[in-house]
Amino acid sequence: MTETAQKQAQNTAPGASTPRGGGAPASRGKTTIADGVVEKIAGITAREVPGVHAMGSGFARTFGAVRDRVPGGSRSVTRGVKAEVGEVQTALDLEIVVDYGVSIGDVTRNVREDVISAVERMTGLEVVEVNIVVSDVKLPDEQDDESESRLQ
Repeated sequence: MTETAQKQAQNTAPGASTPRGGGAPASRGKTTIADGVVEKIAGITAREVPGVHAMGSGFARTFGAVRDRVPGGSRSVTRGVKAEVGEVQTALDLEIVVDYGVSIGDVTRNVREDVISAVERMTGLEVVEVNIVVSDVKLPDEQDDESESRLQ
C-alpha cells in the first residue's frame, strides 16, 4: 500500500481523530443578514451626523410623527432608509432632511462615509453604494413635526 493510501485509510478508519461535522465549527452553516438590520444600522448612523435634521420625506415624517404619538408606538429608525442585501454586498438609499445653513455636500459626504464604515464593520458586507436624496431643508423658524409636544 502506498504512503498516501495508508494516510487516507487511517483518516477514514473508525475512531480516527478527524473533526466531527466536516470542518471548523465557525464554518459550519450560513449567516444571513436581513435588509431591516442593515437599514437600522444605516438609519441610526445617519441620524448621528451633524447637519442631518431628520430622515425620510415630508409625508413619511408626518405619518411617523403621528405613529410615534400612539401609545405603544415607537420612533422608526429605518424611516428614510432602504437597503438591498445580497450574500456579500449591500446597497443603500437614504432620504434626509438637512439643517439650513450647512454644506449639503459636506453632510452627504459625512453620512456616506459613516454609514459605509458602520455597516461594513458590523455586518461584514461590502457596501457598494449609498445613494442620498436631500428631500428638504429645515429652516430655523419652521416647527419641527418630530419634536412637537404630545399635549396641545
